[in-house]
Amino acid sequence: MKIKQTLIKSVLRCGLPLLAAVASQLSVTAAETAQGPATNPVIWADVPDPDVIRVGDDFYMVSTTMHLMPGCPVMHSRNLVDWTTIGYVFDRLEDHPRYDLQDGTVYGKGQWATSIRYRDGRFYVLFSPNDNPYKSYIYTATDPAGPWELVTRTQHFHDASLLLDDDGRVYVFYNGGQIRCRELLPDLSDVKAGGVDQVVIFPDAEETGLHEGSRVIKHDGKYYAFVISWPHGKPRRQLCYVADNVTGPYEKHVVLESQFGGFPYVGQGCLVDDPDGNWWGMIFQDRGGVGRVLTLNPCTWTDGVPMLGDSEGHVPLNIGIDHAPEPGSGVNASDEFSDGVKSILWQWNHNPVDSCWSLSERPGYLRLRTPDVVDNLFEARNTISQRMMGPGETAEICIDTKGMISGDRAGFAAFNGDTGFIGVDADSNGKYLVCGSTSMVMGEGHTVASTTDTEWERIPIATDKIWLRISTDFNPGRDIATFAYSLDGENWRQAGEPFKMVFDYRRFFMGTRFAIYNYATSKAGGYVDIDYFHLID
Repeated sequence: MKIKQTLIKSVLRCGLPLLAAVASQLSVTAAETAQGPATNPVIWADVPDPDVIRVGDDFYMVSTTMHLMPGCPVMHSRNLVDWTTIGYVFDRLEDHPRYDLQDGTVYGKGQWATSIRYRDGRFYVLFSPNDNPYKSYIYTATDPAGPWELVTRTQHFHDASLLLDDDGRVYVFYNGGQIRCRELLPDLSDVKAGGVDQVVIFPDAEETGLHEGSRVIKHDGKYYAFVISWPHGKPRRQLCYVADNVTGPYEKHVVLESQFGGFPYVGQGCLVDDPDGNWWGMIFQDRGGVGRVLTLNPCTWTDGVPMLGDSEGHVPLNIGIDHAPEPGSGVNASDEFSDGVKSILWQWNHNPVDSCWSLSERPGYLRLRTPDVVDNLFEARNTISQRMMGPGETAEICIDTKGMISGDRAGFAAFNGDTGFIGVDADSNGKYLVCGSTSMVMGEGHTVASTTDTEWERIPIATDKIWLRISTDFNPGRDIATFAYSLDGENWRQAGEPFKMVFDYRRFFMGTRFAIYNYATSKAGGYVDIDYFHLID
């Protein structure tokens, strides 16, 4: 493997197009090499709140990435199994300084539960940040890969679904508990004065818990509203409300209530048809530290109700779709940082400081400069990350720390509200390999009130270049990250302790991510150079 990685790097830097193309094929994800019958989960990674549409033979999906930038990822597929990120709806959000990690944070807020629709050559998306000023964003584009143009900021629609009716009228279904319907102007520029504005779905006495996550379509003249349900003391499940009119009355049906893969429930998603007339439910499942993963469920129309799952109503392991992923598909991938363009799979923690990162200052490397002085990793800007993928994988970076100054902290993290890390600390006496964990304590106003820190290992090092690894295990009951380092790229030593990765809706509200960080605790201006990011198994 080391020979292969060295070959890739040297070939890409030679700038030989043919050899570079060959080399690029050597660095693929497990998703790209898995061919044959597709199995669930179709994406064993954090892709929550999915909304999927079909335009011709192409499927497009949006998901939630909250405080990560760029935001609102748009993914493409030809078979509902193999997904490729093709763009983002926006580069940054700027409603208030917290998006810049100033005067607080927007962890777990930002872009939520986006709805995507298509009509007359245009795509539309709607999402509402769960934060001040509590106004929705509506964007449009002719190409789903972008660019996207802001249409309007209108009223707040929690967990909303657009419905572009076939008579030209436009509605938004939204809210938790009682589901409301609000009519928009036909051009989606604002709410329609005098239009529909009422509660249309009333949860019955059985719905004593969570009741939200609307996804609404019209099919064969009827309206179908998918809503997540989680009655107290019962499993989470997927409901579908059916009506002949947009305002109801709606009749409730439980269309999926299933355990799967060693985890207790599956619920929240959408319904979509394929070009052959088959229907499918894309429904996510909570899977602990990795986040919320996607399951694809066949749909059987029974007396006009879209029942999901296999013949027994359970999420199937085998989906019944043969697939051969295309190069570049998947939700994470190795990166040589060699072509001068940031991979589309990387996202920044909050808005980046663009003047403090570069792929050209040192060609073939990602340079991360420290923009300001902070107290901890959770307040650090320009932390860059990718999703982790189940059931487990190992990722490796090579980092040159020559540009660090006293007080700098740089390295590789399993990043979440509870974070495990391995990296380098610099002080006036030199540099140290450090492995430990840090947990964020959220304060009033969404600030980082404090951190709880544990240091497992601190070793003086005399070299500038160091190799760091994180290995993950997301099998049921595990959610473990382990850490290792090398001073020569050949000989590896385990470091620290096994770290328990946790999904916590009160803070990040997302799955744990591979993150590369560099921040200053004393003086801004230091830098590190990242040679590569490799997924090595």
